[in-house]
Amino acid sequence: MFYFLLSLLRLLRFSDASSSTDGNQRPNVLFIVVDDLRPTLGCYGEPLLRTPNIDNLASKSILFKEAFSQQAVCGPSRVSLLTSRRPDTTRLYDFFSFWRLHAGNYTTLPQHFKENGYITQSVSKIFHPGVASNHTDDAYYSWTNTPYHPPTQQYKNAKICPDRHQKLGMNIVCPVDVNRMPGNSLPDLETAEFATEFLNNMSDTKPDKPFFLAVGFHKPHIPLKYPKKYKSLYPLSEVGLARNNTYPWRMPLVAWNPWKDLRGRDDVKEMNLRYPFGPLPTDYQRLVRQSYYAATSYMDAQVGKVLAALEKNGFSSNTIVAFISDHGWALGEHQEWSKYSLFEVAVKVPFILYIPGVTYTNDEKKDKIFPYFDFFSNNQNENPNDIHQISRLERKTGKVFDNAALAMSLKQLTKTWVFEPRYTTSALVELVDLFPTLAEAAGIQTLPLCPEDSFQTWLCTEGTSLMPLIRNVTKYTDQRNGLENDNNKDQIIPKLPKVSSEQNIINLLAKKCSPDFTAATSDFPWKNAVFSQYPRPAVNPQSNTEIPHLVDIRIMGYSMWTADFHYTEWVSFIPKGYKIVWEESYGRELYFRTTDPDELNNVSLLESCFPLVMKLSKQLRLGWRNSLPN
Repeated sequence: MFYFLLSLLRLLRFSDASSSTDGNQRPNVLFIVVDDLRPTLGCYGEPLLRTPNIDNLASKSILFKEAFSQQAVCGPSRVSLLTSRRPDTTRLYDFFSFWRLHAGNYTTLPQHFKENGYITQSVSKIFHPGVASNHTDDAYYSWTNTPYHPPTQQYKNAKICPDRHQKLGMNIVCPVDVNRMPGNSLPDLETAEFATEFLNNMSDTKPDKPFFLAVGFHKPHIPLKYPKKYKSLYPLSEVGLARNNTYPWRMPLVAWNPWKDLRGRDDVKEMNLRYPFGPLPTDYQRLVRQSYYAATSYMDAQVGKVLAALEKNGFSSNTIVAFISDHGWALGEHQEWSKYSLFEVAVKVPFILYIPGVTYTNDEKKDKIFPYFDFFSNNQNENPNDIHQISRLERKTGKVFDNAALAMSLKQLTKTWVFEPRYTTSALVELVDLFPTLAEAAGIQTLPLCPEDSFQTWLCTEGTSLMPLIRNVTKYTDQRNGLENDNNKDQIIPKLPKVSSEQNIINLLAKKCSPDFTAATSDFPWKNAVFSQYPRPAVNPQSNTEIPHLVDIRIMGYSMWTADFHYTEWVSFIPKGYKIVWEESYGRELYFRTTDPDELNNVSLLESCFPLVMKLSKQLRLGWRNSLPN
């Protein structure tokens, strides 16, 4: 009854604002969130990856090169980004509590749009299912329509993956024949179909309200189950091992993720690996990496279908598109796999934002904004000469290609599908910034900064809107390239951040620690640091190391990234009262981001680095409020 009354108060509070706004003038929002996707995409500079639909989106968008999640596991990360609160405020570090009852009745991103007159629809995994979203995807508060989950998701862990002997199991590597799958489909295929149908219906019915459509894609989350044709895009001869596939020097044991989720898969079980450090055999590392890439290309095709439906139904020029992942994923770096850690590969995410009229304007309206790119179509409208190219390649190489996919894996055919991001920035940003950014971009009520104690504050942010940054980047880039539009009438010159006396001291200490150190520069002044965290039940790896229940958490790792450093402290955590004891340390890590981007050399224990460690420790403990842009 208490939360029902709160909901009535919310509706009364926003009814005037919603009724006074012309819904047709406000932009729609398409919010795409992908499970376990690291920024291994063509538009992020990965030449091996075939992701033309996401790359094309980036060519009309701003791409954030330095975007970080607040915790590298699905449930906590999603609640954090959807409420714009950090895990210490949502008090969700696992999957086993509902933030509205456990922490505070915080307004969510879709709820805010719903209360401002939007039709909100959830498709597949947006909130983490189960207890963390009250077993309802937070339907009562956040969604106008009933959330949709693909029926075939129930077979996620079914023994339907063929191994090399064609024996079916619950494997990590799982290329499949879709027609032989239960339901003759896969979850992401059904998700794209439902989202497309939603857009078709919105076009047919033409409601007087804008929509907020949230679409979640499961792949490349494990199991790496995808239509087997996508495997042909990545011949094993092209798939290498992780560049930094060795254990970091002086890594504290508490930092280690023993990737138990992979060890529990049938194909990995058969290898009888030593726990917790026994590595995957190198040949199987390549197979896992190959399937991760293939699953990513499969997901890209589904993203392309939804974007093409946006185009087909006339929404592409009036719809903001946000594309993110909930966290990254290790692919053998440091001999780790999966997430569950504070290494950069587990925390860093893709973040692409398309805002009509800001990041792209289709003035002549001759070309499609979001055409669909399909490696497996012999009738690809955007590349009508592909079939002739395939024939020439067959004659030249003496090979016969059974389908376009094998040929398209050759660089001769993929050159026409290479897209450069329209705008990029190396400014440090976080997933908690997404909510206030979308609110400002859509022209609805903006979010104030959360007070120190915000447990009783419904609507606020522990991030910051990125719109000032976006406007500066787009205006300056257009001026530099000699482009004139309404968005760059006022000249904006990027100002390098003024180096404070404190920063000068840090730079001098860094030089003493590492003589090769050179301070990084950023294109625009913004946050001077971003933050993430991860819990552990103990120092030594054990059965619940990856996802400990709240009552079992004894250690909390806090990480901070600046342009120059990645610094981490693992400290004592007392579940009762959520108390952090900074004085009880279980390990420190310090990596120089410019000279050690692979995080192989933890220098925090070196005597020459101790003064720098003390400076960074102070900055870490001051926290995110001290690092917001001015």
